[in-house]
Amino acid sequence: MPPKKPRKPKTPAEQPKSEPHPDQEPDAPSNTNDRDDQAGTKSSSVPSKRKASTTGAPSKAPRRSVRGAPRMQPTPVKILQYLLSPASVDSCRSRDEIEDLKDRGIDLRTYSSLTFTPFEELICAVILSRPISHALGLRSIRTLLNTPYELTTPKRIRSAGFDAVRKALDIARTQHRQKTAEELVLLADAVVEHLGDGEEDVSLERVRKECGYNWEKEKRMLKKRVKGLGKTGLDIFARRIQAAWPDPYPFADQRSLSGLGKLGLPESAEELKKLLDEHWTELVLKDLAGGEDEKKRRAFVRVLERAVGVDLEGNADAIRADAAPASGSRHSDTGEPAGQPTGGN
Repeated sequence: MPPKKPRKPKTPAEQPKSEPHPDQEPDAPSNTNDRDDQAGTKSSSVPSKRKASTTGAPSKAPRRSVRGAPRMQPTPVKILQYLLSPASVDSCRSRDEIEDLKDRGIDLRTYSSLTFTPFEELICAVILSRPISHALGLRSIRTLLNTPYELTTPKRIRSAGFDAVRKALDIARTQHRQKTAEELVLLADAVVEHLGDGEEDVSLERVRKECGYNWEKEKRMLKKRVKGLGKTGLDIFARRIQAAWPDPYPFADQRSLSGLGKLGLPESAEELKKLLDEHWTELVLKDLAGGEDEKKRRAFVRVLERAVGVDLEGNADAIRADAAPASGSRHSDTGEPAGQPTGGN
């Protein structure tokens, strides 16, 4: 019987392939490195990650991005500085107001601009004391006080009459239009007859003079003469009018105190005033008019109004985050190294 011929070894292409286990993931394709080929080394089965240095040199700590770095808790003064700055304005406005400003331009007069006369503030107090949403109230104010209506004086409201006031409120798509229109016409009449000096007067100085510049007496007079102005409306009026009238200053209603607390600011009008006074030189408020006392009152009102807006829009946490310096930043906005105390702020 002739001897069997030796079998030829199979080439790699002819070797049978082993089937992977159903629960086992297939091997990732090997990634050949040109430099390994040139050095005559074999490709490793370990994934090609950069290996740690085995030399004795100390390894460098990874660089941390300031943008993604954790932030410190902001101090009350930091929050105050940020809240008073232009950077916080949109966080205090309703989306409806922001869109309206985009569509109609920056010259649009808005409640958040704090540029209203005492008579206009009284109009706002009457509107915002109605049982409607804050956004609807602000839209009504923008509609009434801007073109084409511009119902900004007692004379303009009386000349326009009830129908024009009601039409403006219809355009604003608000609620309680009939009653609000009636109250605004009655307000114009009350200013001419009891609270002001003629149809063009918007200062309401007659109220202050007749009440001896006493806020409690002024409040009683306004409540008596202005239909629809109750405690809520008087609180709204006092919160804002103290920028021009020192009589109620410092005053903060419950709505603004709630917003201050959520921001981490003092929940007391006196304590907030004290905080502003103590750190006045650290605040940059070049846009405020008047002498130093009036500027302080206007800053106080701005803080209250923005605290209310932030609270209503649910942006308190965002304001606190934006007011806090990143812990990886070299300096805070007071010029002190980040993480250092700033004098008990």
